[in-house]
Amino acid sequence: MRILRVAAAVEAASLVLLLANLFTAHLPAVSSLAGPVHGTAYLVTIAVTWHTTDIPAARWCSLIPGFGGLLTVRRLPAGREPTGGSDRL
Repeated sequence: MRILRVAAAVEAASLVLLLANLFTAHLPAVSSLAGPVHGTAYLVTIAVTWHTTDIPAARWCSLIPGFGGLLTVRRLPAGREPTGGSDRL
């Protein structure tokens, strides 16, 4: 589940960076770097969640762009391995 936590943190941090850049200097270099990072973290969050858990609320929260990964991590039970296809990853 470490990969899910990392992907969720990267997803949220890159969104904050993109929005801060949008409302301040709007540097194209920052957008061209942070945009793909955010998109990749978003897709990793969705893929890991849907392959490792059977909890419907966690699965649907992972589809929320931006902070869905953080919401997904909160929905998972603490201290327990997720059920589902965790052996596939």
